[in-house]
Amino acid sequence: MKLQRALILLPALLLAGTATASEELFKKNGCVACHKVDQKLVGPALKDVAKKYAGQAGAANMLAKKVRAGGTGVWGSVAMPPAPTTVSDADLKASIEWVLSLK
Repeated sequence: MKLQRALILLPALLLAGTATASEELFKKNGCVACHKVDQKLVGPALKDVAKKYAGQAGAANMLAKKVRAGGTGVWGSVAMPPAPTTVSDADLKASIEWVLSLK
């Protein structure tokens, strides 16, 4: 019985760990200098980003390319600098997937 409960809870725990890890990557890599979850700072609120791209196929890959290259014009006139080269593609994608998971 305990094993059965553990097997039922395991996927939820793994997903929670992934989300927390991705949020930590977002913070560790300095994204919080310009972005907050619930409100616009220098860049858009993360929940606004998630809402804008909700349900769009390939959104994570498209956003990874945009974040890697940097740019301007989507959320206003303030340019977003390119993601530092010290941020791996895997960490970048995990952070973006976390952002897109926000409600």
